[in-house]
Amino acid sequence: MADVTVLGAGIFGLSIAWACLQRGAKVQVIDPHGPGAGASGGVVGALAPHVPENWNDKKAFQFDSLIMAEGFWAEVQEVSGLSAGYARLGRLQPVPDDHALELARVRSASAYTLWQGQADWQVIRADGLEWAPVTPTGWLIRDTLTARMHPRQACAALVAAIRAKGGKVLADGAQIGQVVHATGLAGLDELTTHHSRIVGNGVKGQGAVLAHAAPNLPQLFADAIHIVPHRDGTTAIGSTSERDYDDPTSTDAQLDDVIARARAAVPALRDAPVIDRWAGVRPRTRSRAPMLGAHPLHAGEFIANGGFKIGFGMAPKVAQVMADLVLDGADHIPAAFRPEASY
Repeated sequence: MADVTVLGAGIFGLSIAWACLQRGAKVQVIDPHGPGAGASGGVVGALAPHVPENWNDKKAFQFDSLIMAEGFWAEVQEVSGLSAGYARLGRLQPVPDDHALELARVRSASAYTLWQGQADWQVIRADGLEWAPVTPTGWLIRDTLTARMHPRQACAALVAAIRAKGGKVLADGAQIGQVVHATGLAGLDELTTHHSRIVGNGVKGQGAVLAHAAPNLPQLFADAIHIVPHRDGTTAIGSTSERDYDDPTSTDAQLDDVIARARAAVPALRDAPVIDRWAGVRPRTRSRAPMLGAHPLHAGEFIANGGFKIGFGMAPKVAQVMADLVLDGADHIPAAFRPEASY
């Protein structure tokens, strides 16, 4: 008999299941579509922080999670024997003009305080760097908090770790014990049908994988595109943000545009062939923050949803606070993340 049933085998559901198992609970995860079947089965894997200014609960929560990530994924790898592709290698961004340069230097000082000396936000010259985006000013922002992971490999590693600890990942089954709904877009749609306004929606994203090996180099962010070298010798780029779409899993000219912009921004990618294209729909709450806590519709049950663009980066901390709530009744969830912020 399970102590906890997690509905949904995306990154939130799997991470919560893992955290509960780590505390000795008996756990089952149920998802008829299989692990990582939705947005968590993407290709990009950028774990990037918010800018170090205008600090709030969301930014602090994300910072804590990014700091936790190395230990979280190392333990998953140790138990599962599989790599999630995690590495904290930092990120480079171009500085487009003098105003941006001044702002970047101000943020460098604020990062020292807000990031508690655990990561840096630096302004550096681009001279001599072969792996860097084109920068009109000759300056780059380099932060050392950004990390990467491989979404599909991360989900597979979590599934293997859960099973190695005695947990179950199933296509169906009875809901036993404490129930956590981590059902992504379907869960947001359910909430909306019982409300007078839209609680959340799906935002389609498209990404691509290029045959370019730079496994030990930082990721890049240029022209609103994440460019993420993976340990398997590929580089992923993405993504679009589409509120209106007909086919949630098809790729089209919008991805072609992303690829063209990435090649223009990063000369090293200009001749790299495209070896994979991906599209999926990510769950976005009305507040744009994750929705964590007591489920608004299912009394006595819980919800963890809305990891729009930041699900993998938030997952270690989300897993921690949800395990606190589900197993111990301890509520450490920021007010901005509670269901009432969106529902």
